[in-house]
Amino acid sequence: MPELHLDVVTAERLVYSNDVDMVTAPGSLGELGILPRHAALVTTLQSGALRAHKGAEETDLAISGGFLEVRDNHILVLADAAERAEEIDLERARAAEDRARLLLQERHATTDLSVAEAALRRSQVRLKVARRRHTAEIPR
Repeated sequence: MPELHLDVVTAERLVYSNDVDMVTAPGSLGELGILPRHAALVTTLQSGALRAHKGAEETDLAISGGFLEVRDNHILVLADAAERAEEIDLERARAAEDRARLLLQERHATTDLSVAEAALRRSQVRLKVARRRHTAEIPR
């Protein structure tokens, strides 16, 4: 089966680049599954976990919106922000979640509700991706 090539890019850096068997991504209208020979596609992404599958190995990335393009067995993700699971500091992610929750609870007149909700969603995605990696590392 032909492989896909996945590139995940932000304005600052190339976050991930590798050949993969399958990609699942958080599309704005729901989760997308992309296999080799997928039809050409351009779509928006929401904050969520992007997962690259290669054999039995899975690589998780936390992304915060952006665009995804599929063309000729190549997937290009232009993400607003993206982090590999191993790059996420759990303590900082927990602190960000606490700050976002506090903003939503206090609801000052100057608080932009949509910005606070987006910050909470981003922090929860980062925690989910980081915890999944840490759980997978624990020997059974």
